[in-house]
Amino acid sequence: MAEGAALTLRDLSKSYDGHAAIEGIDLDVAPRTTLALVGPSGSGKSTVLRLVAGLLRPDRGEVRIGSTAMGESSKRALRLRMGYVIQEGGLFPHLTAFENVALMGRELGWAWDRVRGRVGELAGLVGLPVEWLARYPAQLSGGQRQRVGLMRALLLDPEILLLDEPLGALDPLIRARLQEDLRDIVRRLRKTALLVTHDMAEAAYLGDEIALLRDGHVVQRGSARDLLERPADPFVTEFIRAQRVLEAGR
Repeated sequence: MAEGAALTLRDLSKSYDGHAAIEGIDLDVAPRTTLALVGPSGSGKSTVLRLVAGLLRPDRGEVRIGSTAMGESSKRALRLRMGYVIQEGGLFPHLTAFENVALMGRELGWAWDRVRGRVGELAGLVGLPVEWLARYPAQLSGGQRQRVGLMRALLLDPEILLLDEPLGALDPLIRARLQEDLRDIVRRLRKTALLVTHDMAEAAYLGDEIALLRDGHVVQRGSARDLLERPADPFVTEFIRAQRVLEAGR
């Protein structure tokens, strides 16, 4: 484990039906930094995130949050140290926005005043009017649902944010605004984040570093400019050019 790493993956491997989704992944994420995982569909990005979240068990290797290894006995405690955001926020449709955000607080037995106060604080943080929290997910726009999903992920003030294509379903204008807000929030709160995206420009904007995956392996890790100007493999250049990324390190 790298000394001082907030998140460590060592020799992490996972197969489905005999097919390797990821093989021998080694990654460290320093505290208060964002690592963006990019790559084509099927490269293993979301598998890595689900292993970190404890939603899957690796065939080999380990995940560590700080100095604690992910295992059956530690999984619940480690999950409480992470916030997870997916496309459209992953909200429960039968609960109001407020109820979605408050869910884990109520599960942990927080007093009502504490829940209400924390939800109000988060609404201000993400720029969502408090009165909109009485609405159900179907009554909110995609961008609003994503803000609610981020609020839910931040409720317990987690050390680590896991972001799985969080902005992928949004139109370009709303997506650009949310990218700005997300980067500001993660940096202001000094969170460690692991972001999965297929969009190289988004990875360059939100990530301190980028890890490009192909066929379950890390092809190159570095800054956006490193990948653009010093590609370690022809695939790196091919991937960047395919997305028409003309400028890195925005």
